[in-house]
Amino acid sequence: MVFSFLRKKIKETINSIKKERIIKKVTEKKITGKEFNNFFNALELNLLQANIAYETIQAIKKSLEKELTGKQVSRRSHEKVIMNALKKALRKVLKECNSNELLTIIKESDKPVSFMFIGVNGSGKTTSIAKIANWLKKNKISSVMAACDTFRAASIEQLEKHGKALGIKVVKHKYGADAAAVAYDALEHARARNVKAVLIDTAGRSHANTNLMNELEKIKRVIKPDYTVFVGDALTGNDMIEQCRTFNNTTPFNFMILTKTDVDEKGGAILSASHTTGVPIMFLGTGQLHKDLKAFNKEELINQIIK
Repeated sequence: MVFSFLRKKIKETINSIKKERIIKKVTEKKITGKEFNNFFNALELNLLQANIAYETIQAIKKSLEKELTGKQVSRRSHEKVIMNALKKALRKVLKECNSNELLTIIKESDKPVSFMFIGVNGSGKTTSIAKIANWLKKNKISSVMAACDTFRAASIEQLEKHGKALGIKVVKHKYGADAAAVAYDALEHARARNVKAVLIDTAGRSHANTNLMNELEKIKRVIKPDYTVFVGDALTGNDMIEQCRTFNNTTPFNFMILTKTDVDEKGGAILSASHTTGVPIMFLGTGQLHKDLKAFNKEELINQIIK
């Protein structure tokens, strides 16, 4: 279950300090800076083990320090006080955007709204595109998918399989074709047939390969999509955070979809991704089926972590 590891570690930290002098010291008096540091040193290690980025941990520390230092705490109330401070800190690092607002924008647009999906190989990008197409279909919004990954073997067939299952058109060229040309044809198809959304697949890129990243930036410059969407694999932890940074520097994106969150016990990537980039999360992938797409709700996630 998502966050089970982090939830367990937070509980362990709280339980351990019950036996420490910090709780005895803060009974009927305010928490000092030294006492806060004793508490956070124990928590910090557990946050690192949960794959939370260091800069995100420092943001959490700053918020907790502001909330707890000088706070009157008793033996009975300390756990509730700390948990409430943690919730407040997590609200600050998590960024979300409203998927319902996006639906309204698409429905009210007088032209097709285009989405360009980016990410590394194996992140679940193509499947996420199909999930978005299914989400749009359920909300009575038409879409077309563009098979712009003309590099990876079987990528076009993979997208076509999704298209057939969903009853959604896939615009394609031959392997090796110009990706921007495929996207252009998909946009023209949408304009001619009053299709509301264009979902553009792209070849997976290694964030460590400068030439490939520059090529991706070129595709975006030619296509000029309305939205660029980063798809990241939550299970890759801190490596995904580096992917986020690199992709956002080269090809800035508007929001994120994080995949495989149903099997991510640690949850560190979810907490760190939007904080380190300043870009909100809109969806979480929760399985392999087309319906396995969940609108991101930070309050719901915080309540999973801190119960």
